[in-house]
Amino acid sequence: MRTCLLVALLIVAVTPAHSETSMTLAQAFAVAWQRQPAAQALAERERAAQSRRQAADAWSPEPPSIELGTRSDRFNNNRGAQEQELGLIVPLWLPGERGGAQALADAEGSAVNQRAAALRLQLAGEVRQAWWAWQLARNEQSLAALRVASATTLRGDVARRVAAGDLSRADQHQAEGALATAQALAAETEAATESAHFRLHSLVGMALGDASLAAEPAVAQALEHDALANHPALRDLETRSLVAQRSFDLTRARNRANPEVALSTRRERAVSGDEMDQTWALSLRIPFSSGARNDARLAEANADLIESRSQYEFDRERLARQLASARSQRDAARSLLGAAETRARLAAENRGFFDKSFRLGESDLPTRLRIELEAFEAERQAARARINLAQQHSAYRQALGLLPE
Repeated sequence: MRTCLLVALLIVAVTPAHSETSMTLAQAFAVAWQRQPAAQALAERERAAQSRRQAADAWSPEPPSIELGTRSDRFNNNRGAQEQELGLIVPLWLPGERGGAQALADAEGSAVNQRAAALRLQLAGEVRQAWWAWQLARNEQSLAALRVASATTLRGDVARRVAAGDLSRADQHQAEGALATAQALAAETEAATESAHFRLHSLVGMALGDASLAAEPAVAQALEHDALANHPALRDLETRSLVAQRSFDLTRARNRANPEVALSTRRERAVSGDEMDQTWALSLRIPFSSGARNDARLAEANADLIESRSQYEFDRERLARQLASARSQRDAARSLLGAAETRARLAAENRGFFDKSFRLGESDLPTRLRIELEAFEAERQAARARINLAQQHSAYRQALGLLPE
């Protein structure tokens, strides 16, 4: 009957409200990503990259323009002199500019996707931290509810024995104090659970009910070997470096303004009554080099290139150290779980022994309370170790650059 009562109280403590949603870690991450401004703007950024590639494929760097003009002596001599001109002006690519613009557009298009992947991984880290913090808080709350139930049962046993004259009023006070302590702990864990749930709620956008405590899948050996090569954060930095390199190359090709070729026709007459004469003209406009202005643009582009390459090397070393640290913490969490489960098993057996001896009057209440507290702490540490192992494995997958599954 006691076991049934404890299980019932545990179910009541963790049963979600009707307005809450039950989901897994992977589902929570998917919902959180859809709420991100970067995810909502991703389609437009991809469309902008495609448009830049189409512009780089055009025959001219800028759209052609039409020039219209007219001239007459109507407002002075008024002899009927008239002139009309129509021209088409087409900008021309500089040597190497079109190829550079195409290469830059391709790099920017790839950078959009890699940047989105890096942002997804960054969000995955936030969701993972919030998720396991919530799971740990829920576990603490459930254990606190079990402790309250156990302390309530013990208080009832002590009250009956006090009424029968087997125990003193001091023992009754100790049992009441143990129950009050358990109730205070339950209130603290409830507040901590609400705080952790609020953080996860702010990411997911909805209240969560029950959730699976299952750890994420194991990592294949091949993924561990190629972790840094395929890490989204490093791939993002690689594409940034490539964009900086292509931008530098294009800036070097654009050492002056674009030349222009113009084809125009002119119809004119000297005085009224003369026939209109028509002539054609073909002209080429070649600007001079911008000098210091071009040097400034080259320096800026080269600075971006140097910074992006340095950042890549810096982050590669940092991620390698982070991966090694995550691997060692996961292994340590696995060892800790084995020790905590052994301690919890032994403490549970001792609790059973002393519970029986207390009922038979062979042990006093302080010993019974001490053994009960030790068993609760042992089970608490074991439960925390289970969640900690799942959390460290999740952190290891995060260090590998893998999304929640």
